Amino acid sequence: MTTEPTARSLPRESLGDTHLRRLIVGQGLAAVVDALFLIWLTLFVLKLSEPGMTTGFVLVAVALPRAALLLPAGVLVDRVGPARIAAGAAWLRVAVLLALGALITLTSPSVATVALLAGLLGAADAAYFPAALALLPAVVPTEKLARVNALVQGAESGGDLVGPAVAAGVIAVVGFDATLGGIAALAALAAVALSMPIRAVRRGERVGDAAGPDEVDGERVSTARALGAGLRYAWREPVVRGMLAAIALINITVVGPVLVGGAVLADQRLGGAGSLGIVLSGFGAGSLAGSLVAGWRPPARRGWTVVGGVAAIGAGMAGLAAVTDVVAATAVVSLIGLGSAFLGVVVVATLQERVPERLLGRVLSLVVLATVAFDPFSYLLAGVLVPFGTRTLFLVCGGAVLACAGLVATSPAIRSLR
Repeated sequence: MTTEPTARSLPRESLGDTHLRRLIVGQGLAAVVDALFLIWLTLFVLKLSEPGMTTGFVLVAVALPRAALLLPAGVLVDRVGPARIAAGAAWLRVAVLLALGALITLTSPSVATVALLAGLLGAADAAYFPAALALLPAVVPTEKLARVNALVQGAESGGDLVGPAVAAGVIAVVGFDATLGGIAALAALAAVALSMPIRAVRRGERVGDAAGPDEVDGERVSTARALGAGLRYAWREPVVRGMLAAIALINITVVGPVLVGGAVLADQRLGGAGSLGIVLSGFGAGSLAGSLVAGWRPPARRGWTVVGGVAAIGAGMAGLAAVTDVVAATAVVSLIGLGSAFLGVVVVATLQERVPERLLGRVLSLVVLATVAFDPFSYLLAGVLVPFGTRTLFLVCGGAVLACAGLVATSPAIRSLR
């Protein structure tokens, strides 16, 4: 069974370029806010307590609600509409950031209080991510989806690249309070921009959807049944199933090994732990380049592009086993970043075009889940393999990704993608 491209019911042409620009600006600013706040939060918790478990506890407080609520949030996106969920989640972020700002300005907050508010931001992220991805096809003409996804992911990569240095520098100059105020202001601008297209999108929803997305004989099914419908669709469709499996495997075999194994590699072969920052900046630069290239020249044969992107990541991981200096390591990690970002743009744009609108929020929530939920397993894998040496770590992980590329290439549904 193959999925044919699905015509969207929303009158995208009537939304105009103004709404499109606002959407790109809003999602780009939201990505920058995420990058800046993560660094702010890490440094602020380090100020409150000694380095160690406390910092991990707060970061887990962000990650757990985000991962746990992603799939229910996908159902909510399909039922309520991506425009309203994206705008509501954006404003919830603003409210939490303002509350956190007032708390640290007026009191001396405990780590537990900071973790609680950080958890609310994680919940907002769970709703925002699938809604933002599902909103794009409602506003963006199909032929522009790859380009707009590239711009949004490019903003995210740019935030990851410069965010740590900018956040740390601003904190050093003006302090934690003022820096958080600036982040909240950027979040408010993002929320305003994301709220602008909501009326036009809602008009399109009323025109295009006479029946709800989860109604049987006029009655709405339960959230569990609605979620089950999304999971069954993702499993039965070869394109969706293959892409989700590739994303999950790449996340498991890349994130932890690059961070954990990269730190060991830097200490043993690259001249010291300080070189790790240079290498990781190469990943950010490669990601930015990959996003922009994917938008500038969308591939004509998407299926083979997906195979090539997975293979490039695998080759880069295996290549890390042989590097002996910072320049080579940075170049190889840049290749991994470029392949990851290029692949991300192609995969997301393909799913946005092909998945039925009534299931889009649920399927895209699975995509987000595949990119964030497996980090603990990735760190565990790195911890198990590091004692055998970094060469073994990178060869095993690179080989697994290359094997995944071979399996993806055996799928006729993916090979035939245009």
